[in-house]
Amino acid sequence: MAYAGPVLLKRIPDDPAQRKLYRYADYIATGGYASLKKVLAMLPEDVIKLVVDSGLRGRGGAGFPCGTKWTFLPKDLFPRYLAVNFDESEPGTFKDRYLIDHDPHILLEGIAIAAFANKISTSYIYIRGEYHHEAKLLEAALAEAYEHGIFGQKHPGTDIVSHCYVHRGAGAYICGEETGLLESLEGKRGWPRIKPPFPAVAGAFAKPTIINNVETLACLPAIVEHGAAWFKTMGTPSSSGPKLFGVSGHVNKPGVFEEELGIKMSTLIEKYAGGVKGGKYRAAIPGGVSMGVLGTDQYNAELDFDIGRKYNVLGLGTAGVIVMNDKTDLVVMLRNIVRFFAHESCGQCTPCREGTAWMHKILNRIVDGFGQPQDFDMLAELCLTMGAMPGTTICGLADGANWAVKTFLQKFPEDFKSRLKSRQVQGVAGAGVA
Repeated sequence: MAYAGPVLLKRIPDDPAQRKLYRYADYIATGGYASLKKVLAMLPEDVIKLVVDSGLRGRGGAGFPCGTKWTFLPKDLFPRYLAVNFDESEPGTFKDRYLIDHDPHILLEGIAIAAFANKISTSYIYIRGEYHHEAKLLEAALAEAYEHGIFGQKHPGTDIVSHCYVHRGAGAYICGEETGLLESLEGKRGWPRIKPPFPAVAGAFAKPTIINNVETLACLPAIVEHGAAWFKTMGTPSSSGPKLFGVSGHVNKPGVFEEELGIKMSTLIEKYAGGVKGGKYRAAIPGGVSMGVLGTDQYNAELDFDIGRKYNVLGLGTAGVIVMNDKTDLVVMLRNIVRFFAHESCGQCTPCREGTAWMHKILNRIVDGFGQPQDFDMLAELCLTMGAMPGTTICGLADGANWAVKTFLQKFPEDFKSRLKSRQVQGVAGAGVA
């Protein structure tokens, strides 16, 4: 069976004029919380097995199997925590915000299901600091959920009382990294932690902790309702289920669209986003700027979790697709991306702190017309230094920056080299500018 229609966005009409906020009564009237009721009559280990069998992979960026992550919790260590990653600060990503703007209870039901399955007493929704409106929506939805016994009650057959709280972030990109999120949640500076220990063993407040993305948890009610086999009828053998795709940039109809994993990028752009605007397709970022860039010959790339291996990018990431037409200055585009990474580096690791800063300086020089012939090779060398071996930095920010630079240089070398060639023709004005 192929993808037949919205799963996560089933309550959100395509027509903006018809959209509304689904409150508790609306959610119940459309089948909401029926999956939670079903789960509460099951054994927790059976719920975990259901999620493992579904093949659900994390929708927050890394694509790690959700059910497998749950099995990493030590069997006899309590209390346990769930941290919901709603930081969503990866540029080009806005899918979770769109979902919560209209249907916040789908997340709360997913949280309640995950909390029961993993015997979790306290869940925290860590929300991006700039999401003022969404924080208020979640607080209101949580009040309704408590009023109707979704939270504040004991898990059946246990003494574990399930609670849930909204925690506002402080506005740092690095807090989207799971251990940086935990540090911020504990009231500390948002610096990523050295691993091991991993969060499943020593996470929030040094207790076992699961960290899941908003969209990942929002998939749980449908999996419980329809079963693991149904979920796997969508997508590909390694990337099952539906996916939210945020499409922005040079398209006629930017927005959030739901399709099954494995859809071709060209189909997503032409069928849902109204086609490329202002010119022909030139390049696209498949899932947030840290994933790197797809080339002009990769317009038909399949958007699934194997995209990195097939098309020389870091991965699918958050599936925040940024489209660029043939009038885009890709050198300026890359400079803006690197400027972001240089600004958002926490400074804890030397390759990231120094590497992103030097990349930004070099790209500034090229954009300003003072690029030196060796700058192209120097950028490539910085990529190698920052990401030659995994584990040279505590988190993946340096990897994201180097994949962005590396893929732009590899797939569009003439855009950069022409800037340097033109300077050689113009003479030596600006020579020696750092």
